[in-house]
Amino acid sequence: MEEKRIDNVQLLLIGGSAGSLEVILEVLPNLPTNLSIPVVIILHRKNFNDLLLIDLLSIKLSLPVKEAEEKEMIRPGIVYIAPADYHLLVEKDKTFSLDDSERVNYSRPSIDVTFESAADVYGPTILALLLSGASADGTEGLKAVKQNGGVCVVQDPAWAEVGYMPQQAIRHVAIDKVVNNNELKELVRSLKKE
Repeated sequence: MEEKRIDNVQLLLIGGSAGSLEVILEVLPNLPTNLSIPVVIILHRKNFNDLLLIDLLSIKLSLPVKEAEEKEMIRPGIVYIAPADYHLLVEKDKTFSLDDSERVNYSRPSIDVTFESAADVYGPTILALLLSGASADGTEGLKAVKQNGGVCVVQDPAWAEVGYMPQQAIRHVAIDKVVNNNELKELVRSLKKE
């Protein structure tokens, strides 16, 4: 992966499902405290108290963590969580919008929906990470990121609690890098600082 492409990143997208929360809690504390880009996390979760998730991440991270809100401006240095039961879209003016239309890949929020809308707006300045999961959600989104010149990274299926999601992405997208959890930590450590 070209170092120059990482230096150019203006948005970090993270998608995951079964088994990915543990990875997020392990990896994201390595984000720089003076991170100069926004982070958007799309997690499949059922019956999970959203405030508990935000509290859990807030304890682990030195950056502010919040649920993304309708028409909210996307700002650097904040970790946004896609709200449960809504698709999270990135609009042309770099705000969020929430959508409760039908599920995509049996999921709402859908990783594909967020990745695709962000790819249209942020183009080659996206770094998209796809983690552990049991569905194919994320594959089409990574295709859109790749087509728009962004960087696509997936968790090594051998390191994932549920390897199906990263395997599908590797099978169908020209992934820039397949990483284990230690390499993921190094990757987020190297992101742009103020």
